[in-house]
Parts: sequence; C-alpha cells; structure tokens
Amino acid sequence: MTENTKTHVILLSCGSFNPITKGHIHMFEKAKEYLHKTGKFIVIGGIISPVHDSYGKPGLVPSRHRLTMCQLAVQSSDWIRVDPWECYQDTWQTTCSVLEHHRDLMKRVTGCILSNVNTPSTTPVIGQPQNTTQTAIYQNHNTVNNKPTAIKLWGKMSESLGKICCVRPHIDRFTFVDENANLGTAMRYEEIELRILLLCGSDLLESFCIPGLWKDSDMEVIVGDFGIVVVPRDGVDTERIMNHSSVLRKYKDNITVVKDDANHPMSIVSSTKSRLALQHGDGHVVDYLNQPVIDYILQSQLYINASG
Repeated sequence: MTENTKTHVILLSCGSFNPITKGHIHMFEKAKEYLHKTGKFIVIGGIISPVHDSYGKPGLVPSRHRLTMCQLAVQSSDWIRVDPWECYQDTWQTTCSVLEHHRDLMKRVTGCILSNVNTPSTTPVIGQPQNTTQTAIYQNHNTVNNKPTAIKLWGKMSESLGKICCVRPHIDRFTFVDENANLGTAMRYEEIELRILLLCGSDLLESFCIPGLWKDSDMEVIVGDFGIVVVPRDGVDTERIMNHSSVLRKYKDNITVVKDDANHPMSIVSSTKSRLALQHGDGHVVDYLNQPVIDYILQSQLYINASG
C-alpha cells in the first residue's frame, strides 16, 4: 500500500495518569510500531487525555498536577501531546464524549471530515472540506509537486494550536484549543483517510465485560464507530475477554490487539506500583517513572502518604 492509501491514525488514550508512567509512553510507542508493521496504518499523532477530578477515584491527585506530570513525560516526544480539555470541563466526561470531542475538534480545526469504521473510505478523507468556507490550517502553495500529507498536517496543526491557545490559571505550560479560532484559508488536501482510535490496555478491555459499568450505547460508539487498539499485559488472553462481551464480539474486526513476541518490562509497570514505590521510598521507582516526573512529584510532595 502507498502512504496515501493507508489509514492515517491519531491514537487517543484516556485515563487517570496518576501518575503517568514509562508504561503509558511505552504503550503509545508499541501501538505505533505495531500499526506501522501491519502495512495498513500510519500513526501521525498521539493524545493523552487525563480524567476530570470529579472521577472520584481514591488517591486521585488534582488535575493540575497530573497534567503537568503528563507534559513532563512527553516533553521529548515529537508526536504525543497532552490535551487538558477533559480536565477543564465542569464535571467528569465519558470516554465516548472525549472521543467525540476530539473528532469534532479535528473537523473544525482541519476543515475536513474524519472517518468512522462504518463509513466508506471514499467519503471521510482529508481532502474534502465540509464546505468551501471552512477554515483549515495552512495554504497550499504548490498544488502539483508539494501536496501536504497527513503527517505534515499533524505538525502544522500542532504549530497552529500553539498560536490560538488560551492558557488556564496555574497550568501555564498547557494550551487549550479555541474551537472558534480562524486558522487560515481553506485548501484541498490529498485524499487521505484519517481516524481517531482509542488506545488502551487489556484492563480497560476487561472492564467492557463488567455488567452495568459501561452504557451499551457508549460501547457501540467507542468500538463500533471509532475502534480501539489494545496493548495487553503479558499473559492476558484478549480473545477470551472479547468473547465475554457481545459488543466486543460484534465489532471484533475493529479491535487491534498489539502482539509482542518478547515480554517487555514496561508491560508490567503501573501507576499503582509507582505510587507504592514512592510511599515506601523504593528506589525502583526510577524504573517506573521518568526522572522529570519523579522530580516534580518530590517537589510537590505527591503520593508520599498512603492517601495519595
């Protein structure tokens, strides 16, 4: 497949990130590597979306700390960014709502239609703005030899979002996208299919099987419309998990399980282990967290007590 015929993907990960670990970043990197190896996808960006403070999970530190730690963890990445939208809402948002927000925001910012799993690839492509007056990110100065690709789009979009941000109090390193911002003159891109996929671990996949935890309508949208990429922990039987849920069975083709022949130490790293290591002064915390994150935790005195 050529670059233009492959599906271009933005990976979105929702969660507490309490704190963000090396395992979270490893999950993004492994998913990107695996999707590229399939020959069907090109990952052009990653989004980390920490959960709202009102989620109510015991020991959840305020979002201003979690956002900062996430930003510190990805500061050297050229493709993963932290998005504060979920934290800035008045209350907790469902995973379905977060996915829909980013899909709608991408439509507004790029002026293009994004694809769902169930829509024909001839319709939801970069290259078909929703109307002739819709704004896009940058102009095409050479329509013959220098057509922009989706990868260039992600870079230009990140560039532009930094110029139209409104910074929130106490989190001055973070930007918030102005959804009404005018980003320039409309243009036509190459026809490239673009999708947002939910990136998760096998624990989230297992949660789909817990009766009453997820609304069936939300699961239909998450798995049926968007699709998910699962990076399982070592030894987890994802086939067994999917067979326990009628929705997962129904949309099995929309679930990509990242397979790794060699066990990787990052696959067993968790936020819970990291918090326990911090509480007990365990030196192994350096194996779980990036140093800038550790420095911030110590400076802010987070997770030192068992209460979080």
